[in-house]
Amino acid sequence: MTSIQTESRSGSRSGVGASVLRPDGTLKVTGEFAYSSDLWLDGMLWGATLRSPHPSAWIRSIDIGPALAMPGVFAVLTHEDVPGEKFYGLDRRDQPVLAVDQVRYQGEPVALVAADHPETARRAAAAIVVAYEPREAVVDPRRAAFDPSCPPVHPDGNLVRHQPVRVGDAGPEARMADGAAAEVVVTGEYEVGMQDQAFLGPESGLAVPAEDGGVDLFIATQWLHVDQDQVAPCLGLPKEKVRLSLAGVGGAFGAREDLSMQIHASMLALRTGRPVKIVYGREESFFGHVHRHPAWMRYEHGATADGRLVYVRAEILLDGGAYCSTSPAVVGNAASLGVGPYEVDNVRIDAYGVYTNNPPCGAMRGFGAVQACYAYESQMDRLAEACGLSPVEIRIRNAVSQGSRLATGQVVDSPAPLAGMLRELAAMPLPEPSTTGPSITGPSITGPSITGPSIIGPSIIGPAVTRLSSTEPPAVPDLRSLPGGVAQTTHGEGVRRGVGYGVGIKNICFSEGFDDYSTARVRVELLGGEPHVLVHTAAAEVGQGLITVKEQIARTELGIDKVTVAPADTSVGSAGSSSASRQSYVTGGAVKAACEAVRERLDRLHADGPGLSLEELLERFGPVEETREYRHRPTFPMDPVTGQGDSHTQLALCVHRAVVDVDVELGLVKVVELAAVQDVGRILNPLALEGQIHGGTAQGLGLALMEEIQVRDGRVLNPSFTDYLIPTILDMPPMRLSILENPDPHAPYGLRGAGEPPTLSSTPAVAAAVRAATGLELPRVPIRPEDIALPAATPTPA
Repeated sequence: MTSIQTESRSGSRSGVGASVLRPDGTLKVTGEFAYSSDLWLDGMLWGATLRSPHPSAWIRSIDIGPALAMPGVFAVLTHEDVPGEKFYGLDRRDQPVLAVDQVRYQGEPVALVAADHPETARRAAAAIVVAYEPREAVVDPRRAAFDPSCPPVHPDGNLVRHQPVRVGDAGPEARMADGAAAEVVVTGEYEVGMQDQAFLGPESGLAVPAEDGGVDLFIATQWLHVDQDQVAPCLGLPKEKVRLSLAGVGGAFGAREDLSMQIHASMLALRTGRPVKIVYGREESFFGHVHRHPAWMRYEHGATADGRLVYVRAEILLDGGAYCSTSPAVVGNAASLGVGPYEVDNVRIDAYGVYTNNPPCGAMRGFGAVQACYAYESQMDRLAEACGLSPVEIRIRNAVSQGSRLATGQVVDSPAPLAGMLRELAAMPLPEPSTTGPSITGPSITGPSITGPSIIGPSIIGPAVTRLSSTEPPAVPDLRSLPGGVAQTTHGEGVRRGVGYGVGIKNICFSEGFDDYSTARVRVELLGGEPHVLVHTAAAEVGQGLITVKEQIARTELGIDKVTVAPADTSVGSAGSSSASRQSYVTGGAVKAACEAVRERLDRLHADGPGLSLEELLERFGPVEETREYRHRPTFPMDPVTGQGDSHTQLALCVHRAVVDVDVELGLVKVVELAAVQDVGRILNPLALEGQIHGGTAQGLGLALMEEIQVRDGRVLNPSFTDYLIPTILDMPPMRLSILENPDPHAPYGLRGAGEPPTLSSTPAVAAAVRAATGLELPRVPIRPEDIALPAATPTPA
């Protein structure tokens, strides 16, 4: 018997593979979307947080009297008022709800206030008197890791995790499997600054006390159930009395995996018996969430004369700041992916995560793989130059493919067409030479350095550099196309063009044995005489378009066009975090599985009522509902000594080419074009996918050229979007995209997570292009103008 559901499935034009528009898209661009900061209840109070001004200090006393005496203040709370456990954390419960006897970073929460007006709450918080005894702050991660005399940030020391990877003999005597020895050795030291996620919607939420003694929390987060797991014990409540619902999220990128004000708002609501809303301002937001780990890396690559890798040695040091957060997993990613998507028989990697009194660091898009990628890609460019090969050719000669074995011993068991991706990228047309002024017109712009095969020629510094100069009469410049833009910093003089490449490999989903799953409940019923699908998960929509994907999967599997996605909350099973590029994979898999279960029940009902339409079946038998969990295949922890193990469930590749114009006199950079090739397995929504690749690329560009939290002696110097710079629409260049579909047989629909990989490869591509234009080593990102600007008398490459 043919299933009526199968017949109707074929007619859906808005299922998997279609560019279905997002239901929240119009509301967001018109300013009508309700974010968590827009939440409101009559009679609610406003919460405020007092934070430490010191990166490291003992707390000798706290006097809340002046705050309590202020009119309009309903509650002032310290650590003594925490009703349950005083510590929480994602990996280790090492972070206090409110500082107990000491503070470990600037901005650590010390006390809370609830008042009838936000300004009253802020003034009351400022009136609290705290007696601090400042002490030596541990701000040097290398000292924290390796100096026995360094003060411990935590009682058990400063080491969060050390993860080695050992394969073969990664030293001067190393040999390849065919006996070849290293004839060329390149070394380098690299640094990645502290990047902020820079989401536009600051931390905010509303806690409402409930009649059963519990609390209902409406919050912008990435992971409802792990928030619940941490909040409930600190409130001294069972989990079922702490109910979380997802409020409108204004971006996340990893920063909302950790708690911010969830426990604080709930404590104030339970103490006062009234709803309490907390909204961070922009400056407080910089102190209220984790950031990307800054990294210091030493690499040594040995290769044969023809560019085949013989060995890689690396030391990767990640500053986790004052508390653990997700540092252990970040270290695992950096170690397991530390040589990149390249075949090499001999590897020695040591990755470390350490505690310091710097701002806490945790999840951010790319999650440990970003830092390592910048270093190993910089090394590949050095190796290309030393071997007399192009940056593309050196990568092709060492590229992994299906069947390759990674440094951890894990076999790549799905398509990995890296060599072909690189060839396709190199074959893409380069942007036209700029003709905006005297220094960027004339024959030199069309010479061998910019067009033709030599753009991937023997050096990233020599032939790939063009001096944009001419003796022709000046043209009227379009300043928007030049470094510095309309600021009139240049009309083309001192501007050079460079081209660079970057490759990145990123694990998808959670790794190292984590029980990674998602839950979906799907219901089919008649509404208004028509079949309707309701999809309910706890997966957080943080701007990535997950709601749309869930709708598309339901339409594809059930053939019913009318689909509603219920708001995410903790009344349904966990969906895990909206991170690790995992939600399309695991929540998509759960929705698919639940839809399949519903379809099977409908088929059985159809057998009991042959000849009935779907509407008639539902009218006779009522709604059909099924709940399913979906787990990807198991992963395993890395061996603590050798680093070996099948630690990842899926790997994704992206390659970038960057073209930049650099004003070497002022140190200004204009990214002229970015091109990317990415394999996504199966495209679920082309338009949304392009947005993910563009967005990830933008964050990679930001890390390469402008984004960094400036920290000095443990203190943040630039907690604002005035001084913390992020790319704007004027900074993002045109992009060429090629999106490949080589299905992963282990994943739902063959898809491959796509949100993070472009963040990896874009950063080293931009940095390599700036190196090509300037001839400078530039071992650190973000690249600052003072890193580039050359004295007028300095000779320039021909």
